[in-house]
Amino acid sequence: MNEPDLRYPVGKFLKPETVTPEQRHAYLADIEALPARLRAAVAGLNDAQLDTPYRPGGWTVRQVVHHVGDSHMNSFLRFRWALTEDEPTIKPYDEGEWAKLADMQMPVEISLTLLDSLHARMMAMLSPLTDAQFARTFRHPEAGLMRVDTNLALYSWHSRHHVAHITSLRQRSGW
Repeated sequence: MNEPDLRYPVGKFLKPETVTPEQRHAYLADIEALPARLRAAVAGLNDAQLDTPYRPGGWTVRQVVHHVGDSHMNSFLRFRWALTEDEPTIKPYDEGEWAKLADMQMPVEISLTLLDSLHARMMAMLSPLTDAQFARTFRHPEAGLMRVDTNLALYSWHSRHHVAHITSLRQRSGW
């Protein structure tokens, strides 16, 4: 029997060819739910558990929570640039190096609170977008041209992906 790939508990991101209004609604629901789902995923964990890697060689639960904050801040700005500039080129970042910085050792509540506010703003910005606005683009130097609705799909997946890292570790560990 094949062992599950602990890196991708919800599967790898599959870039949609097109995004329907119904799919957008589901993606927005994932974005809106992320802060509460992430908070629930880490509820009651002690420092030793928070400092446990979600898989051998992987980030700790604490690093995952802080990474989600970092990544979603970057995504928020990418959405904003795409909605206000013509095909802006965004700046990528080295998430592995970011995960080594000292602020990754802070209490997870710092990033959980950040995500509460960030996702409230993200929902206020994204919910009323028109089809034309969802079709706007930005250029990622490594991934190429990306539509706003494709980035929405990516961050819907990203939200579920990292919550599942934590919840699957909890399940495997009996926490």
